[in-house]
Amino acid sequence: MKIITTPDPRLREKSEKVRVIDDEILGVIADMRKLSLDWEKEHPYELSAAMAAPQMGVLKRIIIVRDDMEDKKKATFTALINPEVIRADGKVVKGDEGCLSVPEIYGKVPRPSKVRVKAKLEDGTEVRIKATGELARTLLHEIDHLDGILFIDHIKDDEKAFYRMNDKGELEPVKDYEAEIRDNVELWGEE
Repeated sequence: MKIITTPDPRLREKSEKVRVIDDEILGVIADMRKLSLDWEKEHPYELSAAMAAPQMGVLKRIIIVRDDMEDKKKATFTALINPEVIRADGKVVKGDEGCLSVPEIYGKVPRPSKVRVKAKLEDGTEVRIKATGELARTLLHEIDHLDGILFIDHIKDDEKAFYRMNDKGELEPVKDYEAEIRDNVELWGEE
């Protein structure tokens, strides 16, 4: 298994609902955790906060979310199966986002500051989550993946919204916005 990146067309497909949580699904979740941490080891300035199954090319409605997004040493994730946004509200806030499947590009993405999500855990227990701030942003980002939506799709005509990370781990504005971002039509999924 590996993390797939744009312009892989699987990133633009809608994922299927998980009908039964069996050994195959548990194996997918284990692979997601491993890939997420392997990616993080190769990116010393970044933290792998979450991942969706489509990012491995597995079109199932599964995401993992890091339990502690402040401490890179705490590398545990909670898996959410068939997560569904019940409600997204609150003030819309622009915040920094990156993605394992959109290498080197970061952006200021507008998202609601509050979200309610229902999902199942690995053991089949149904949970309801009320999230705010970064957790809300992360859940919305990952659930978007399940519907073939990438964070870059939420950034509209704002040339100051895209960044790259330099070799010191600092975000710098993309200098030639048109050439580096918008001209990559496949990245946006346009025909």
